[in-house]
Amino acid sequence: MAAMQPQVLLVEDEAAQRAVLAYNLEAEGYAVRCAENGEEALLMIAEAPPDLAILDWMMPLMSGIELCRQMKTRDDTRHIPVIMLSARSEEVDCVRGLETGADDYVIKPYSVKELMARVRTQLRRTRPALAGQALRYADITLDPVRHRVTRGDDEVKLGPTEYRLLIKLMERQGRVFSREQLLDLVWGRDIFVDTRTVDVHVARLRKALTRSGGSDPIRTIRGAGYALG
Repeated sequence: MAAMQPQVLLVEDEAAQRAVLAYNLEAEGYAVRCAENGEEALLMIAEAPPDLAILDWMMPLMSGIELCRQMKTRDDTRHIPVIMLSARSEEVDCVRGLETGADDYVIKPYSVKELMARVRTQLRRTRPALAGQALRYADITLDPVRHRVTRGDDEVKLGPTEYRLLIKLMERQGRVFSREQLLDLVWGRDIFVDTRTVDVHVARLRKALTRSGGSDPIRTIRGAGYALG
């Protein structure tokens, strides 16, 4: 089953720098995948989108700035936070990086501790449950620290799959997820299950959320998938 461990893609062509960053990211509890250039990174993103990407600006084959541009123009990857690493310290370069879509810009040489803090900040913004922050939608509250879901004053009993499914829907409220996307996000790409399995678990989640009353918060978008709200 898919783990709740945050997935970080590190794209850096310098082997020594890549090794140091990967070590520190893993020490922080992140699952790290590494790429040496932008083209390799695009293949990895297509296989399994990360929760966050750290990109070096200057790389062979495809620069970090071009990789960032491509990620931010695609609907399936534009939400992934990008931290750009660069030796370019001029204000115009920083502005260009941010205007291309980077969520943060870190100038080399940098403090590894500061970079780790910036990673945590971006993940808190986009994946609050990973940072232990409660998620809320209408009268539904999900507390990841206590692993508890309530609706109004009533506790909602969920199985582990329904719990992970609810997290994904609550983190991106209003977004429509296809069945294939939910399979990748909740079950993981290494688990081979039928897309109809998603329908079964969505039905279980709906039943649990409405057991004590209240309207069904999950929308079914015909031919597209599911969304919360």
